[in-house]
Amino acid sequence: MTTRRPVYLDFNATTPVDKRVLAAMLPYFSEDFGNAASATHAFGRQALASVNHARQQIASLINARPNEIIFTSGATESDNIALLGVAEPYAHKGDHIITCVTEHKAILDSAKRLEKLGKRVTYLPVDAFGQVDLDQLRQAITPQTILISIMAANNEIGTVAPLREIGRIAREHGVIFHTDAAQYAGHLPLDVEALNIDLLSISAHKLYGPKGIGALYVRRENPRVDVSPVIFGGGHEQGIRSGTLNVPAIVGFGAAAEWCQAELEEEAARLRGYCARILDELSRHIEGVELNGHPTQRLPHNLNITIRGTSSSDFIALLDDVALSAGSACNAANPNPSHVICALGFGTERALSSLRLSVGRTTTLEDVDYAIGRIIEASRILQLVPA
Repeated sequence: MTTRRPVYLDFNATTPVDKRVLAAMLPYFSEDFGNAASATHAFGRQALASVNHARQQIASLINARPNEIIFTSGATESDNIALLGVAEPYAHKGDHIITCVTEHKAILDSAKRLEKLGKRVTYLPVDAFGQVDLDQLRQAITPQTILISIMAANNEIGTVAPLREIGRIAREHGVIFHTDAAQYAGHLPLDVEALNIDLLSISAHKLYGPKGIGALYVRRENPRVDVSPVIFGGGHEQGIRSGTLNVPAIVGFGAAAEWCQAELEEEAARLRGYCARILDELSRHIEGVELNGHPTQRLPHNLNITIRGTSSSDFIALLDDVALSAGSACNAANPNPSHVICALGFGTERALSSLRLSVGRTTTLEDVDYAIGRIIEASRILQLVPA
């Protein structure tokens, strides 16, 4: 029997660094190694020029201006800055923030922190597909509301939020609109101007860039958004995020953003087809397969399913050569059922029997068909389908 490499179907957790991205990064480790803040000599100026180029590449991906891109360590830090950093400069206007029960823990935990500091937070529920009710959003807004934070696409079930409508509502009420776009950016078209987005979090390792680097988009006009720092030091990144810039990672981030933008449409169509194939084949061979999340308004590379009468942990234990997950990698240490699946209203049983499969740039049709076969085989072992 031919030995086969494990099949990776967990691209929502992280992506491999694209070889083209790695090639762009390599010189900045040992050749062009300057500190971007050392503008008094050529080494520093070269580093700064490369950082500014990457800033332009990332800005282009979301239709922003380069000076609106603030580099961070990742989307988690960007989320923290977005919430904690807005609370102080807008305290004169109000103390109320609106978010959603299915947000990433980087948002939910930041919101809880703000509550401890005396702020008020409204956590909107979602429907069975994972989307907020726009009327409920409107009704939640008060004269003291300063921020709405709704993620662009859910990291577990792949549901895409109605960003245009949320942005319009926020703008009508003079409220800042933040979105965690870590899963969305680079996979679907994104335009902060058209969508009235004021703050946006993004992470390089979700779009074939390196880990440990991210960005926060901060609108600088129409209207200008003020953000207070949560990390203090040398005043880097317009004083919002101090710390020596990780030039190799930033260069990689920029290259990754450029390649994603160039290949987005073709790649989205290919991966959407793979997810449809997996769902169709599993539904045909296994009884009780149900899709979690919106059937059409969803990420092209995400598939979250429940297989009734099973445990996701039992499935994963049998699939040692197929990398998939029971939920968010960011919440893997938590033994409790997924807060996202539970919020859909189906109960803990469905949450405990859900699997997240996510495909990506290196996924092949052979990988997909192998994974389908292995999942069906595991189902037979678990006596879900006839032998």
